[in-house]
Amino acid sequence: MQTKIKTILSIFILFVSATSCDDYLDLKPQDGIIRAEFWQTKEDIQAAVAGIYSSLLNSPPGVGDISMSKYLFMYGDLRGDMVAPGVNVTPDEKSIMNSNITASNELTNWDAFYRTINYCNTVIDLAPAVLQKDPTLTQVQLNNFLSEALAIRAYMYFTLARTFKDVPLKITATLTDQDNFQIPVSPQADIFAQVIKDLKLAEQYAVSDYGKKEYNKGRITVYAINAMQADVYLWTDNFQEALVATNKIIDSKQFSLYQSNNYGTWYNTVFADGNSVESIFEFQYTTANLSPFYAIFWQRPEFQTAGNVAEEVFGIDPDNPTTNRDLRGEFASIVGATNTIYKYIGDSEGVKALQDSDTHWFVYRYGDALLMKAEALGELGRGAEALAIIDDMRLKRRAISQTAMAVGAGDKRGVIDYVLAERSRELAFEGKRWFDMLRVARRNNYERKDILINAAILNAPPDQQQSIITKLEDPNSHYLPINTQELFTNKALVQNPFYK
Repeated sequence: MQTKIKTILSIFILFVSATSCDDYLDLKPQDGIIRAEFWQTKEDIQAAVAGIYSSLLNSPPGVGDISMSKYLFMYGDLRGDMVAPGVNVTPDEKSIMNSNITASNELTNWDAFYRTINYCNTVIDLAPAVLQKDPTLTQVQLNNFLSEALAIRAYMYFTLARTFKDVPLKITATLTDQDNFQIPVSPQADIFAQVIKDLKLAEQYAVSDYGKKEYNKGRITVYAINAMQADVYLWTDNFQEALVATNKIIDSKQFSLYQSNNYGTWYNTVFADGNSVESIFEFQYTTANLSPFYAIFWQRPEFQTAGNVAEEVFGIDPDNPTTNRDLRGEFASIVGATNTIYKYIGDSEGVKALQDSDTHWFVYRYGDALLMKAEALGELGRGAEALAIIDDMRLKRRAISQTAMAVGAGDKRGVIDYVLAERSRELAFEGKRWFDMLRVARRNNYERKDILINAAILNAPPDQQQSIITKLEDPNSHYLPINTQELFTNKALVQNPFYK
């Protein structure tokens, strides 16, 4: 059975590797392959779903050497206030960090996302027919596979809408060369609505326990779906729904904040080894399929921590800097003396060897769910409950008094600011910071635009600060432009007004 699955997976990878690079979504398959030679058994579906996960881990063909996890890091952190250029930063990366973005910037290429979306669409469209061909495939098994495809498609679109705002929405598989590739963008609100719809259906079909830890942490479960739901509900200001979604995770009793009296044990368990009791969904890098972050944070560092992170985010106790420190700070997320992003490159003994650089990419952890709940509570006027979550997390993470904020339960803005500050510590360099700030800033007709502006000028050169402020005054600048090549190949697209 395993041999057959590997063979089918090889066929699937061969299929997806053979797609043309000529059209805007770069999704054209060779006509007939996926209908005539595939989709006969449940093992075919299993292999196709494995191909979806493979596309999240590995650089897709034709899109250079940028993996999905690196895109997720860059889109979520480069425009925040915690990352600075490293000595090997590329011009395109530095341009995004300096808010000097143009449509020709290679990092605005969304091919990798649409390729994964099409893999998901293909499973969603073609897998149901296998039910009539393979008597060993049950409806429950089919639904479980569909749940994974629906949820990953939803997460891809959710990321695109947060990054580019309005993007093309295609929810049917690209199966032939005759498919229409001239697709206009859909408004961000419509993308979010489709994400919510997909996640609701995925939740109905989802697995709660695969019977193996690596699968429970590395494949879509109902709890990963609940985390995605909470995230998109916060973006759409549906705070009660976000609260419900986070409570499903919390009430399951399947997760907790890992505690240890030893710094090294804590760091190894949560980050260096991964798949801990805190993990909800992680990209499963292994020694046979290494993480991309060892190279960009250590070997040839493209990125490092901003100079203020060690002191202002994690805090430094001047009287006792070695033992009185936030668990999440020194030699966990960062190395303060060298401004190194450490979370993905080491263990308690120091920097890993290259062949051991298998630290996962953390999509959702339990601390994220708790702080999303705190944000929802804060927005619902239940500040005391939100502060209780923050206080409990800070106690368990040994956060130091220098980073505590004196906030009253009735101070809604103060509560939300405290949530954001705690998220910066808890989720440092996990592709969250820019999205967190943008999500809060845009509420109530950009009532908190100051969050973005203050963060942008924090580490900017003085001679560039006014230019950055002027750009960020326009909400359209908060999203990336549509890449020039996409505009050339898809005439139905219209550029983001800020970049015209």
